[in-house]
Amino acid sequence: MTDEAGADADADAGVPAFWRGLGLPGLADVHVHFLPPRLLRRVWAYFDAAGPLVGTEWPIRYRWSDAERVAHLRRLGVRAFSALAYAHRPGMAAELNRWTLDFARATPGCLPSATFFPEPGVAGYVGAALDAGARVFKVHVQVGGFAPTDPALDEVWGLLADAAVPVVVHAGHAPVGTANTGPEPFAALLARHPTLPAIVAHLGAPDYRAFLDLAASYERVRLDTTMAFTSFFDRFVPFPADELPRLRELGLAGKVLLGSDFPNLPYPYAEQLTGLARLDLGDDWLRAVCWDNAAALFDLPA
Repeated sequence: MTDEAGADADADAGVPAFWRGLGLPGLADVHVHFLPPRLLRRVWAYFDAAGPLVGTEWPIRYRWSDAERVAHLRRLGVRAFSALAYAHRPGMAAELNRWTLDFARATPGCLPSATFFPEPGVAGYVGAALDAGARVFKVHVQVGGFAPTDPALDEVWGLLADAAVPVVVHAGHAPVGTANTGPEPFAALLARHPTLPAIVAHLGAPDYRAFLDLAASYERVRLDTTMAFTSFFDRFVPFPADELPRLRELGLAGKVLLGSDFPNLPYPYAEQLTGLARLDLGDDWLRAVCWDNAAALFDLPA
């Protein structure tokens, strides 16, 4: 590990004390990315260039190998994590799924993860991924440039609802909005597929209130905390303080899950947890968000 990587590891040294203090067996992070190396390099280059869908300087802090990043998650006590990949054009999702599912098979604690894109044959390879054990999917309507209500995906949403397998959806406008992001397109999707088990990334930022409404209205809609309540995110899309009581209520009801965006972070992993603790929503809420809710959703071992 490089000196810079060692400094980042030191910045996270207090994470195990955080979850031990709550009496938890560790952390469950539903929003972690592992990608084929060539694709990951391209993603990092896009962040380095502050591309048009990033919109701000975003220095990647954990620019390490897969093995180093897995080892770091283990040191932190992240006992369950995803390997979220997302297709941004036709013809790539099935191969991504092969890679992420192989990665999960070789990596204890990794939830078998998959993705999809509106294209011919999408229902076939999603069905194959489910048969291969996929337990969480990811789609990014901002980067993918498609509407969640694209007719090509109707069968897929139904497959996921029937299988009760959640999909992490980047549905919000942050960091840069498009015609396909925001609460309205996602609400239209839920109107068609009300039993879809969805996890809205980033608490739906910046439209927190509307996405909280959707989580409260639809039994299987949840939210992840990815980047929320960090100093980096709060500069652009701060969470409304008057909604904290409802965030607490939803968290205690199993509707809020820990997410981080590791490794694509411009700050230490620990800052996500510090931000959640700073809300002062109580230890029961932290236990629910950081472990219990994901443990129930994914049937994690105690």
